[in-house]
Amino acid sequence: MPNLELTHKKDVSAFRRIAIGTWATAYDPSVYGTMEIQMDSAVDYIKRYREQTGQRLTVTHMVARAIAAAFEKVPDANAVLRFNRIYLRKNIGVFMQVVMTDEGEDKIDLSGVTIYDVAEKNLSQIVTEVEEKVDVVRKRKDPVLEKSRGLFHKIPSLFLNLFVKLLSLLLVTFNLDLRKFGLPKDPFGSVMITNVGSLGLDLAYAPLVPYSGVGLVLATGEVQQRAVVEDDEVVIRKMMNLNATFDHRFIDGYHAAVMSRTVRAWLQKPEEHFGPIVKKVNPDD
Repeated sequence: MPNLELTHKKDVSAFRRIAIGTWATAYDPSVYGTMEIQMDSAVDYIKRYREQTGQRLTVTHMVARAIAAAFEKVPDANAVLRFNRIYLRKNIGVFMQVVMTDEGEDKIDLSGVTIYDVAEKNLSQIVTEVEEKVDVVRKRKDPVLEKSRGLFHKIPSLFLNLFVKLLSLLLVTFNLDLRKFGLPKDPFGSVMITNVGSLGLDLAYAPLVPYSGVGLVLATGEVQQRAVVEDDEVVIRKMMNLNATFDHRFIDGYHAAVMSRTVRAWLQKPEEHFGPIVKKVNPDD
C-alpha cells in the first residue's frame, strides 16, 4: 500500500514543465497572497451554530471545509511533485496546527491533526473529528505520532537536515508507506492551516514545508472591525485576512483566483454553502 493515494497527471502544460525545471525544491517558488474577507455573516453563523448545536465551531473549521470545496473546483492544485512530475491526490486532506503546552508555558511545542475526505463531511463531522484528534494529540496518546516524535529526538542535530530530506525522499518522492517504522501515513494532507489570529495577528505568511509535499499553507488572521466602503459609503464591518503561501510549480494565479473566490463565497454566505444549522435534539425533551 502506498503512502499517498495518487494519479499521475500526464497532460502538463509547457509553462508547468518550465516551472518544474526552474525550481528544484519548494524552498524557491513560494508565492504569497492575502485576501480580505467580510466575516459578519460567518461570525453570526458561528455564534448561532454554537448556541443551537453545543459544538464549538471555529473559523478554522469553516476555512477547512471551504478550502476543500476550492480543491474540488481546482483539482490540479491538489497535487504533489515526484521526480519532477505532477501527481494529483485522490482525496482532500487538511492539516491543522495544534499548540502543545502540556510540559509548561516555557516549553511550547507545535503539532497538528489531519482530517481526510473533508469535502464529503459537514461542519458537525469536521468539528467532532478535529476535537477528538486534538484531544488525543494533546494528551500524547497518538502512538504513531509519539513514536515519530521520539524518533526525531534521537537524531543528532548534525544530521537533522539530512534526515528530513531522507524522509521527504521516502514518503513523497518514492511514496512509501512507512507506518510500520513509526511514521504516519500522509500526515500533512493537501493543505496546512494555522490560526495566527489566535496570536493577535492579522497578517502573517507561514512557510512551505518542503518535506511535507504540501503546496499550499493558509494562515487565518484575527477578525477585526474595519472601515470599508460599500455603495460609496464608509461602514464598519468585521474583516479577516486570509494569508496564503503556495508553490508556483503547480499552483498559479488562475488556480489561486478560482480558489479564493470559492473560499470567499463560502465564508461570506455561510448559510447558502455550509447549509442551515440543525439544532441538537435533547433526548430528555
